Amino acid sequence: MLFVLCHGLLQFSQLLYSAYFKSTITTIERRYGLSSYSSGTISSLNEISNSVLIVFVSYFGNRVHRPRVIGIGGLLMAISAMILTLPHFLSQPYEFDSVLHNRHDICNLHQNSSDSESCGRDESRRLTDTNNVWLLMASAQLLFGVGSVPIQPFGISYIDDFAGPANSPLYIAILFAVSVFGPVIGYLLGSVMLRIYVDVDRLGLGADLELRHSDPRWVGAWWMGLLITTGCLVLTSIPYFFFPRSMPSEDSVIGSESESDMNDDFKKPDISLLDFLKMFPRMFIHLLLSPLFLMLVLAQCCFSSVIAGLSTFLNKFLERQYSTSAAYSSLLIGAVTLPSVAVGMLVGGVIMKRTGLSLKTIPRFSTVMLTISTLLCVPLFFMGCPTQKVSEVNHYQVRQHGSPYKCYSDCSCPDSAFNPVCGSDGIEYISPCHAGCTNFTKDPNNTHRVQLYTNCRCISGSQSNARPAPCPNSCPHLLLPVILVISLASLIACLTHNPMYMMVLRSVPSEEKSFAIGIQFLLMRVLAWLPAPALYGMAIDSSCISWKRVCGKKSSCGYYDNNSLRNRYLGLQVGYKVAGIVLLMMLGWKVHRTQEYSLEKRPEGLL
Repeated sequence: MLFVLCHGLLQFSQLLYSAYFKSTITTIERRYGLSSYSSGTISSLNEISNSVLIVFVSYFGNRVHRPRVIGIGGLLMAISAMILTLPHFLSQPYEFDSVLHNRHDICNLHQNSSDSESCGRDESRRLTDTNNVWLLMASAQLLFGVGSVPIQPFGISYIDDFAGPANSPLYIAILFAVSVFGPVIGYLLGSVMLRIYVDVDRLGLGADLELRHSDPRWVGAWWMGLLITTGCLVLTSIPYFFFPRSMPSEDSVIGSESESDMNDDFKKPDISLLDFLKMFPRMFIHLLLSPLFLMLVLAQCCFSSVIAGLSTFLNKFLERQYSTSAAYSSLLIGAVTLPSVAVGMLVGGVIMKRTGLSLKTIPRFSTVMLTISTLLCVPLFFMGCPTQKVSEVNHYQVRQHGSPYKCYSDCSCPDSAFNPVCGSDGIEYISPCHAGCTNFTKDPNNTHRVQLYTNCRCISGSQSNARPAPCPNSCPHLLLPVILVISLASLIACLTHNPMYMMVLRSVPSEEKSFAIGIQFLLMRVLAWLPAPALYGMAIDSSCISWKRVCGKKSSCGYYDNNSLRNRYLGLQVGYKVAGIVLLMMLGWKVHRTQEYSLEKRPEGLL
């Protein structure tokens, strides 16, 4: 029981790490100028090393000291979490455009700025920081994949080997019950950390006086939560070095059958690693030639791709569509969406136990539930609004004499400027300089903040002023309804998680179950968790209408076409769901045909 508690806490820490990192991915994008494709690729790199090494887990099985290997894996994950924080400590302090410390951000009619000079100093350092963050975070994610390999298979097999047959399911249920809170706490921790300014360790608690949490220039302390997860991983890994390689079984009836986790179905105890690697491709192909197994795993890959897209970019979707902060969106995901997912999985397990769904009825049940979940997503396509009018992005000044009219052409505005302001004419401008503002007033209640930009040449009307904030869109009131719809759709979809998992076990011969589960997770990593985040990132990037630039090179996206972003992000999810539903319908038809064929071939005396 002590091992079960320790392993539950380690898996809790592992999921805490993964969820927290995903909750901060959009903040890291903003801080280091990454595209969504880049951040999505980084977030899934751990699947590469995990997929390569998971094959060897099935060979080593109980040949190694499993608790120690798990402990080493936990420490490797802790090191990877620490490496993830290094970009913050190795890069220059975060700099944002501000008239209070950078007069280039306002219209200087009598000054000729040189973009090449600024590129030679500060902006070139930004490019160096971006390159460094790619290298460090990619290395950390690959190391995390290595460390996470033995955690679940070795832990569950160790519990199953030395627990009594009656207690083993209970212990595994306790294990998952403890670890399921990891993602919830991860997103809630992200919500807390992202309310703290990124350079609080360098500038003190007063560093956030100028920026508000809702400001598009705001960057939260994404690195602080990673230090907390590092501590959790270290503390939960240490006890494993004190567990024995084997312990007395709770029940002497346990035979060698419980020792067969992931290996005795396709190898002998004394088989060499070389022979194992030779046999692996043959058994792998043999398993893929089973149409039931293949269609079921491909369907699961489709639904796992949906989960990958939600976990990686739902934060960004909510921020861009409904003008919320990264901290508040993380709070909603952690407090509403993830508990709904956990409830769905739990209720799905209860339904499976109470009703005893058969191999024939599981595809039907799953198809109905997932169809309802998909239909619930349809209203989301209409629960949004277009991008506000932004000058020089999707709204242009009237042309004069047949050429584009740039009212700020004499203002010496740097190309990299990004400090959105809302003009009194209802048009948003990329910066006060691009609005032609030549002066500003400070907030009398807080001299660290700008109250108003004045004398703005580009703003028409009696008052040529601009407020220091983006123009509001008309969608914020839809945020909570959208979260509730997404949570309800997720709950209904997760009702199928346990039945589909059990169907994998029933669709292959009993002697191949362990190997089939290993291949199932391998395919889900390679076909879903690895490519899906990058694919979603590409879809999001394709809806960008204005890129920020550093030294003339494309950086992170400044503005998206909200309609395109909504349609492409949600459309990709619905597309995956529809493909999965089609595969489940084909699977149900195949099961029905197989059972009919079996009845026809059965001798009359047995009917």
